[in-house]
Amino acid sequence: MQSLEAGTAAIPTRTSLYLTLAAFADEVIGTLARLIAYVGTLALFAILALAALGQLPELRDGEPALKPGWSTADRSHPAFVLSRIDSSEKTASYTILRHPEGGRKDVMRWMSAADQPLAELEIYREGGEFDVARPVAMDLAVQMGLGAGTPLEQAGLIETKFGPVALFRPIGTDKGTPACLGYLKRNEEPGLQISGFSCQGDTMPARRAAIACTLNRLTQLASGNEPKLAELFARAELKRRACDPAGSPDWLLSAANAQLRGAL
Repeated sequence: MQSLEAGTAAIPTRTSLYLTLAAFADEVIGTLARLIAYVGTLALFAILALAALGQLPELRDGEPALKPGWSTADRSHPAFVLSRIDSSEKTASYTILRHPEGGRKDVMRWMSAADQPLAELEIYREGGEFDVARPVAMDLAVQMGLGAGTPLEQAGLIETKFGPVALFRPIGTDKGTPACLGYLKRNEEPGLQISGFSCQGDTMPARRAAIACTLNRLTQLASGNEPKLAELFARAELKRRACDPAGSPDWLLSAANAQLRGAL
């Protein structure tokens, strides 16, 4: 039979064991709680990081997010046409581009027999996307198949039914060399820009005449509920002239041509 002293001595031993186990359990629970809190914090940081990444286009260098640009409008109908000189003339390709902010571009293109760009005519009805600060030479150089940074120089004026139209060519073109000519005519009200280029003709006068002929033959099919645009073309039609492939002297503003030199 166990003595009273022995039984009394066993009680503290069991108590110490219980206390040790309880302390260990508390430590495990505390560690798990801290681990869960740590994982939760990491998850929160991950969520915030993903949210920040989604906003990067708006936050990077203070630049606005990229906006939708020009897209082909396959369901739109042509609004302009060139009257034909003869029935054998080939029809140009016709592309319509639209911008979400209201702009529209009607683009006609002609290709040579060797499938090289021969001429282009673009009628741009300006919308909210139009940037008056953007250099006109940049877009015109791209239209001509040159780099956006290619410098252009003014190459005179031609008289058309839309009034005087400025001509441009790449800087460094040798005199007498028939380089392709770009052209630009902008109207404030309504906001309209007519531009393009032409490589037609073997001489500079012939190429100028080809551009003047193209613009004089430009006719509107539909104004798209734009009465000011319809009025502009109606008034221009009253000033229409016949085409002369050789180049009519009165199409060239000779006095102005001598002064319009230099980079654009």
